Amino acid sequence: MIRVLVAATAPIVRAGLESLFSGQSDFELAGSIANLSELAAAIEERQPDVVVIAPRSGLDDSAEEASAVSTSGGPPYLVLLLDNAPAGRAAEALRLGVRGVLPTDLPPSEMLAAVSAVGAGLVVLDPSDVDRLLARPEQAFPTESQVLTTREVEVLRMLAEGLGNKTIAWKLGISEHTVKYHVASIMSKLNAGSRTEAVTAGIRRGLIFL
Repeated sequence: MIRVLVAATAPIVRAGLESLFSGQSDFELAGSIANLSELAAAIEERQPDVVVIAPRSGLDDSAEEASAVSTSGGPPYLVLLLDNAPAGRAAEALRLGVRGVLPTDLPPSEMLAAVSAVGAGLVVLDPSDVDRLLARPEQAFPTESQVLTTREVEVLRMLAEGLGNKTIAWKLGISEHTVKYHVASIMSKLNAGSRTEAVTAGIRRGLIFL
């Protein structure tokens, strides 16, 4: 049984995904949200195995915020539904920890199979994205400077300024839950045991300039 959390801004997409997963014996609908800013808190509360995210437009902060919840590489696994995604978007999503990048209009049977595969720990991509990544495989793997996401670098620089979670959340317009997850992800990726160690590692890598 795979617990699926649906996060979709468009009501018709959200309703369709809710109906799809709630009507299957191999899946359990763990919940559904429309406001992607609530995604990190919903993941923490409902503990899904897979999160299916359908943002309003492209790859926004929702994927970054959701990926920060899991710093171990395990569940919850993320599936991102994108329409008319430009070239390179799948590689960017993979660097954020997303396990599936699929078109929104995927047939129900293929959607179920894809989410099932992601729930088993596999990576699932649209065939066109696979062709692009095979042509330029280096795009799928982060270099040292790409280990932290853009949002994580922002948070790290604010940590270097000595700002607390509440102030960082206010400055970035995100929740304290999300800041907490970003900090945890930063510390994990930089192998830091404290905020001070994370800042020091960031300075060494050239992510912070004091």
